[in-house]
Amino acid sequence: MHATQSDSRNAPSPAAPGPSWRTRIAEWVESAPIQRIVMAVIILNAVVLGMETSDSLMASIGPVLRVIDTACLAVFVIEIGLKLVGRGLGFFRSPWNVFDFLVVGIALIPGSGAFAVLRSLRVLRVLRLISVVPQLRKVVSALVSAVPGIASIGLLLSLLFYVGAVMSTELFGEVSPEHFGNLGLSLFTLFQVMTLDNWENVVRPVMAEMPWAPAFFIPFILLSAFTVLNLFIAVIVDAMNAMQAVPVPRAADGEGAERSEAEEDEGGSSPDSRHRPHGAPASGAELAEVHAELRALRTQVAELSEQLRR
Repeated sequence: MHATQSDSRNAPSPAAPGPSWRTRIAEWVESAPIQRIVMAVIILNAVVLGMETSDSLMASIGPVLRVIDTACLAVFVIEIGLKLVGRGLGFFRSPWNVFDFLVVGIALIPGSGAFAVLRSLRVLRVLRLISVVPQLRKVVSALVSAVPGIASIGLLLSLLFYVGAVMSTELFGEVSPEHFGNLGLSLFTLFQVMTLDNWENVVRPVMAEMPWAPAFFIPFILLSAFTVLNLFIAVIVDAMNAMQAVPVPRAADGEGAERSEAEEDEGGSSPDSRHRPHGAPASGAELAEVHAELRALRTQVAELSEQLRR
């Protein structure tokens, strides 16, 4: 009987099951070599789509370009299909996968009849380069995270434009009706002034009639072109810095935390306390060790008090 128990303890444990075939497919499609191939196909497809806009090239090698375009689309469809097989419904949990699915799906819609306008949307396939290149994905993620700040600055700029348009319409509507005749014209003119596009051609005729007009236009340019617009850049740069500061997630954070706690306890804790599971009650040996340390500490305090009295 003892021999049987010893043999059962020494018997090798069954091997852990390996990844399923679907997981292996997903890992293969998302591997670095396959993604490099997909990136090369995206770049090739972008070049072909640009060449198809040339009438001379389409007249000479048009059929070849169409074959290459169809082959690139077939590669994209196969890639998306393999990801769907490998990940199942989990494929749609990633926004980048949803983006790729929509871009490739639009390319599959026939570009004739009522859907002829969708033929021009084939160029959206080039945007798949964003989802393939990690650096581009980081930039887009930073822009998305900066949307709340950008929206707040946009609201501030809209208020500035509205107040400036109402004031300019009342002040300069009679002098320059082609630029400030109504609220819509004033908004468009102030936008032109903000972009500094031929703004002097707008301001100088008004200054000829009203010499004090720079008192309105110069503060408006300083606030809109040099202050508010730079706030957009500041928000985006801050989002990029925050994205760069995000630590890389570790696969075993729990194990790392347990190891760090153990390393912190190595200075004064006993080996039993380092290997004791978190939350388990202390053993009798540990309690005795703590009591001995407390008694030694009381003795030292008593000796120090006696020396101070002397």
